[in-house]
Amino acid sequence: MSTYNESARPKVTTSRLMEMKRLGEKIACITSYDYTMAGIVDAAGVDLILVGDSAANVMMGYDTTLPITIDDMITFAKGVARGAKRAFVVVDLPFGYYQGNPELALASAVRIMKETGAEGVKMEGGSEIRESIARILSAGIPVCGHLGLTPQSVNKFGGYGVRAKGDEEAQRLIDDAKMLDQMGCFAIVLEKIPAALATKVTAEVSAPVIGIGAGSGTDGQILVIQDMLGMNRGFSPKFMRRYGDLADVMEKSLNRYVTDVKAVDFPNASEQY
Repeated sequence: MSTYNESARPKVTTSRLMEMKRLGEKIACITSYDYTMAGIVDAAGVDLILVGDSAANVMMGYDTTLPITIDDMITFAKGVARGAKRAFVVVDLPFGYYQGNPELALASAVRIMKETGAEGVKMEGGSEIRESIARILSAGIPVCGHLGLTPQSVNKFGGYGVRAKGDEEAQRLIDDAKMLDQMGCFAIVLEKIPAALATKVTAEVSAPVIGIGAGSGTDGQILVIQDMLGMNRGFSPKFMRRYGDLADVMEKSLNRYVTDVKAVDFPNASEQY
């Protein structure tokens, strides 16, 4: 049974997210990549839907997020934006479409906004992409920052380990978070960093901070939907809580379907015209 109540839960905007931080109301975020799932997520009361470049992994089968293109992201985001009625929809700018080229960054962000109906874009990095962020913000496009473990830089990091454990990297992250906040980013994602550091950053910036593997001291949390619903059996990091076992449910349902088809039990007499 749906818990969605449009009158009780008004449309989420950037100002509403800021208000939630001010009031201490936690922000529930999740990824989605298609119309049907976005509608379910939206009805459940999720505040922010991220059309993540994690689609490269969970929807396309790549080992990293690097191969996904802006055309791929636009295709996924179109469906999500149509399915979401209340949640704020953000789309990842994929690798290679904003780093080191502010003009390309703006063109990429404009394409996403015009072609998908989404309400903002997310970008990985700090001072090294400052000019690209500034160019996009200057066009009135909301930007969500992303610091800590940034999967588009997996080859630079050499893996997906916890980031900012040392003092130097931690201070750089704090400085970058403050820079993103001062520039006007509407939110900042902190991924896979020490909880104490994430709590400190959350307290020192005005923008809402969304954590993934960053402890409970942030303003909100985000997970990849296939992971938290148990559709992805092979992914079990420490930070990920599995809220369902849909892989098992789906497999059993499909097994019954195959059995019924082969036994000529489906369709039965009442399922025919």
